[in-house]
Amino acid sequence: MQNTPAANKTPIFTAKNVDVYYGAKQALDKINLDIPRNKVTSLIGPSGCGKSTFLRCLNRMNDLVDICRVEGDIQLEGQDIYAPEVDVVALRQHVGMVFQKPNPFPKSIYDNIAYGPRIHGLTSSKSELDDIVEWSLQRAGLWKEVSDRLQEPGTGLSGGQQQRLCIARAIAVRPEVILMDEPCSALDPIATATIEELIDELREKFTIVIVTHSMQQAARVSQRTAFFHLGNLVETGPTKTLFTSPEDERTQNYITGRIG
Repeated sequence: MQNTPAANKTPIFTAKNVDVYYGAKQALDKINLDIPRNKVTSLIGPSGCGKSTFLRCLNRMNDLVDICRVEGDIQLEGQDIYAPEVDVVALRQHVGMVFQKPNPFPKSIYDNIAYGPRIHGLTSSKSELDDIVEWSLQRAGLWKEVSDRLQEPGTGLSGGQQQRLCIARAIAVRPEVILMDEPCSALDPIATATIEELIDELREKFTIVIVTHSMQQAARVSQRTAFFHLGNLVETGPTKTLFTSPEDERTQNYITGRIG
């Protein structure tokens, strides 16, 4: 899609009447949600409400769960991502993911970043690959800390550095969307603040969807928020509006701590 002002106003993802089942148990019920481009959208709600299940629908991670069945329509840039002809590997190049706990590969810092561009054939020379590694680490705010030890193991970094390494790894293949599933839950407050600052910077280039249990984090990092409860999408809207004047009583009860 051309990067025109009109195009930028259209949602990058649209989900319509999405149902998800794990065996006979229904986890999501008729979810309708648009994801705006170049913004951060937070998915919030109590544990087990379906927010992570929905997030994993957006790059078909649920395909890896044998008993999971997804129904309804999810489109990325107008294309049905569950259509039979869709290449799931290519989809995940466009829709990257950062998990709850940092999971660097047991490789060097350099090879953690270079892995994706290599397997997707994005470079034709070592110098191009070097440029992508540096660009990715720069964007993830990690270059200054690791530029002189790129051949050291990624697993030797601190927890916060490992998570930024995983973010750098995700953006190295130039995705359109980055999914983040509670990316700060295993980090200390200082590392969390660094990741939150990074999220705000990354939205200039990428669309970000983040699952978080922290309403304070959702308020700090996102422009739009969707509240899930018991497998239903209760309410969605601008983050500030949703937190200060929610339309649904269930949202009010959640943000004031009455349910959760």
